[in-house]
Amino acid sequence: MTPDAPDSRDLLSFLDFHVEAGVDVALDETPHDRFAEPEAPRRAVRMAAADDAPSAEAVPPREMERHGAQGQEAVRQEASRPETFRQETFRHEPVRPPPARPDVPRAEPQTTYGRSAAAAPGEAAGAARELAATAASLEELEGLLARFESCALRFTAKNLVFADGNPQARVMFVGEAPGADEDRIGKPFMGRSGQLLDRMMAAVGLDRTNAYVGNVVPWRPPGNRNPTPQELATCKPFVERQIALADPDILVCLGGVATQALAGTKDGILKSRGRWFPYRTAKREIRLLATLHPAYLLRQPLQKRLAWRDFRALRAALDESGQ
Repeated sequence: MTPDAPDSRDLLSFLDFHVEAGVDVALDETPHDRFAEPEAPRRAVRMAAADDAPSAEAVPPREMERHGAQGQEAVRQEASRPETFRQETFRHEPVRPPPARPDVPRAEPQTTYGRSAAAAPGEAAGAARELAATAASLEELEGLLARFESCALRFTAKNLVFADGNPQARVMFVGEAPGADEDRIGKPFMGRSGQLLDRMMAAVGLDRTNAYVGNVVPWRPPGNRNPTPQELATCKPFVERQIALADPDILVCLGGVATQALAGTKDGILKSRGRWFPYRTAKREIRLLATLHPAYLLRQPLQKRLAWRDFRALRAALDESGQ
C-alpha cells in the first residue's frame, strides 16, 4: 500500500459508518445528485428552444409593414424570445384535440420483491399464517422463513436471524428485530445489547445453553428502525409457531414492540414491564413476562434497577417450577 493510499482500517471504519446509518445496498458505483436530475431535462429544453428561436431579421418584411411602427417593435421582441415563452400574438390556430388512443389492456404491475411489492397487507399475513402452520419442527420453520417472499425486509437484510440457544430450554427470550451485528452474524442479540443480555441472564443463573432466544421479526429493518405494523403482522405467525414448537414454560418479551405483539397490550413498556400476561398456544397457557430491552438499558442505565427486579421475578418463577 502506498503512503498516499488510505489505510484499510479507515476504509472499514468508513463502511461501518454507512452500515450503521442504514446504507445497506450500493445502487451504483458513483453517487448521483437526484435533486438536480429533474431540472436537467427542463434546462436542456430551454437551451434548445433558445438556439432554435428565429431572430428579428428572420421575420418577413410584409409582417413588419402590416403592424406599423409599434407593431414592428413588438414583432422583434416576440421573435427574440425563446420558443418556450413565445406567445402566439399574430397567428391563432384552432386547437386540435389529441388523437384517440386505442384501448390497450393494462399490464399487471411488476413485483420487485416476489409477492411483497404487490401483496396487500392482509394477503401477506394470511399467506404467512398458512405457511407457518405447516411447519412440524423448528428446522422446517426456519427453512420456510428462508424461502418466504411476502415480506420486503428479507431483500434488504443480509441474513435471516432465526434463533440462538437451546430450543429445549424452559425459558424463551423474544426481542423485536435484529440489529446490524445480528444481521451480519445471523444470530439474535450478538452486539452490545446481546452482551448485556448475556450478563443479565448470568446474574440469575441462565445462559444460552439453558435459554432460547429469538425475535418477532427475523430480518433487520433498514437503519435499525422499528418494524412497521404490516411487517409485524406478516412475521407474527412465524414467531407464534416458533413459540408453539419450542413450548417454553416462561416467555420473556424484551421491549415494547415484542410485548405489544405477543401480550396483546397497548400499554408502553414502562407501564407493562414487570407484569405477567397469559400467552395461549394450541397446547397450553404459557406465562409471559414483560421487561425492558437491553438496547434501551444501554441508553438509560438508571433503568437497569427495574430490569433487575424483573429478572429476579423470572428467577423466582423458574425456582417455583422446579428448574
